[in-house]
Amino acid sequence: MDNAGDRQPAGCRRDRRIFRAGLRRQRHARQRDDRLRRAGACFLYRPHPAHRRCLAGFETTQLLDPHTFEFTAEPNYLNHLPLFYALLAAIGPKLEGHPRALLDDRLIDVALVAAGLTALLALGLTASFSRAEFYAYAMPLVWIPVLVQLAATVTNDDPAFFGGALATLGVWQLAATGRGLWLACALVGMAVAAWAKLTGLLLTASMVGAALIYLQWRGRMRSSWMIAAAVALVLAAAPYGVYLWQYGSPTPETPAQIALLEDGARAAGWIDLPRRSLAAYSASFIVAFIADWMPVLGVRSTFNYAMLAIPVAAFVCALAGGALSLRRVWLRQETPRDVVVIAGMFALAATLAIHIGSSYSRHLATGWMLDAYPRYYLPLAAIVPLAGLSLAAVIEAPRWRAGLLAFLIAGPILFRIFGAPLG
Repeated sequence: MDNAGDRQPAGCRRDRRIFRAGLRRQRHARQRDDRLRRAGACFLYRPHPAHRRCLAGFETTQLLDPHTFEFTAEPNYLNHLPLFYALLAAIGPKLEGHPRALLDDRLIDVALVAAGLTALLALGLTASFSRAEFYAYAMPLVWIPVLVQLAATVTNDDPAFFGGALATLGVWQLAATGRGLWLACALVGMAVAAWAKLTGLLLTASMVGAALIYLQWRGRMRSSWMIAAAVALVLAAAPYGVYLWQYGSPTPETPAQIALLEDGARAAGWIDLPRRSLAAYSASFIVAFIADWMPVLGVRSTFNYAMLAIPVAAFVCALAGGALSLRRVWLRQETPRDVVVIAGMFALAATLAIHIGSSYSRHLATGWMLDAYPRYYLPLAAIVPLAGLSLAAVIEAPRWRAGLLAFLIAGPILFRIFGAPLG
């Protein structure tokens, strides 16, 4: 493919920033609506023969006005599972025509994120970390740039984060204790994350599956565990099987979504640019992914861009730690941390490859470029700091080890404060 699209004029880059800002404002406003109340109720309760259409309802659902919360004629462009929103509709107040009622649903999302963060911190408290190691593990989680904003938004990213945290805790304790109770914890977390969004399924199922393969390799697997894991996986993936049956894809492209991508690509000036090669697109995807670890609506200064070196360096440390964990497993010197790190790294890599492949197909079809969302990977947020600790564990020189731990502790705080324009 021609790579001429890699060299965009300044005006196009400016349009891209403006369009990205507008798109994010639009998305965050619309995620708060009650668009899936009806579709979600159909998903759960509408009997056969009407269920085939009702399981998704993409063709008949509309968006709410973000100010009045009254239904508009604008068609729904999202293709997420309706289960989380159906649950909110069942246990929360009626939102249609009542914008102020959104507070109760927001509190539910805050509780989900708080519970997930508690589970991850509980992992650190039970892991026999030193005080410095615990802070090096906890600070990157507490200071995740978008976590507070997501917690205050009604979005399926929050149950995905909660489910991923449960799965991570369960895999750690399963590797450490071999107790079936912790496998149940991991499988429940997998189901919660999967029913929230597809990336939740890909991440947690890959991690749990990799951990079970490790247990089988070490002769620690029980036949009952294999049966339980298979049943849980079928249940977790079942809604996407329904989508595959109905639409031919686990992530259906609705007419409204296709129109949104085409109109957005046209507005940003991408639709007429030559399509990038897979290598060039992957490189630009990674660059955008790094930049969007701290989403901003304003213009970054040179100093703000320089601060992006912090998450890049942390990830390089994590890659080194993952390689060391793999070596310890091969030498049969592993700890539960090594098992979780390897399983998590495998899940992150597999999901990223699928993510890039799916996004590239959109790029080829429409020229669309805005698919690099780091928040999709928050269900396994603990993997990178755990991998950083895996690197620290092999450093024998006290000064160098203390320096690495200090960076892992202070780096996320500094990036959260200075990574975006102040004010």
